[in-house]
Amino acid sequence: MIRIIIVDDHAVLRSGLRLLINREPDMTIVAEAGDGKSAIEQIESFKPDVILMDITLPDMWGTDVIRHFKLEKECRCQFLALTMHCEDEWLRTVLDAGASGYVVKSVADDELLDAIRAVHRGHSFLRSEAVAVLLDDSPASGRPEDI
Repeated sequence: MIRIIIVDDHAVLRSGLRLLINREPDMTIVAEAGDGKSAIEQIESFKPDVILMDITLPDMWGTDVIRHFKLEKECRCQFLALTMHCEDEWLRTVLDAGASGYVVKSVADDELLDAIRAVHRGHSFLRSEAVAVLLDDSPASGRPEDI
């Protein structure tokens, strides 16, 4: 069973994701958080397999939460960025923080479920548009340098 925490500041999105994911026989939502501080507490308490992490939270960047666990805590959990931001603006920053995948919120349900399973197995998950950004040697325009 893949144990998942959803971190997003929009309650209605968390509710929809919970309904979608809990329908799957191999997945369950163990906790939710609407901000970075709560996310850190929930991750430490529940020790999930996968965290669906929004990038922009009300109290801190999602990348700060990812770094906290990947660099400081050496967490075995996998982070999957689930965001409204376009890959070319944020992708490198999220992956550098330690996320295993990057999915925009407009993806189809099946693609999100595939992404969760992929990162749980220890694989990376990127859409073809994101791979093209990584293969491009030029810096992404509008990339947030300060996160």
